[in-house]
Amino acid sequence: MTPEALNTFFSICIGFALAGALANGYQAMSQRPAGFGLLQEGVAPKTFAAVPFLVFAAPFIIMRNTLRGMRLESRRFEFVMMATVIACFWSMMSGTFFLMTLRATGVIG
Repeated sequence: MTPEALNTFFSICIGFALAGALANGYQAMSQRPAGFGLLQEGVAPKTFAAVPFLVFAAPFIIMRNTLRGMRLESRRFEFVMMATVIACFWSMMSGTFFLMTLRATGVIG
């Protein structure tokens, strides 16, 4: 495995871990699961604060909704695969951003 592939895999894992931690932390605090419906609460500071949260929590929410829909609605394999690829790419981007932020602040070398 090349170093670039290992770095990409590590970014995906960090992105999913961050997304899961944020979504589960939100659920523990508010007693309801996080979802994209947070953006539909009108023009309010709470809605604007939900945007950065959803940027990083989206891979977990996408996969949770996809797997739930696969069980309950019998969604087609193509739809599930497309949603998985989107969630993995999103996770890679947010994980890369998070790792770059940690490197810039000197937390990791």
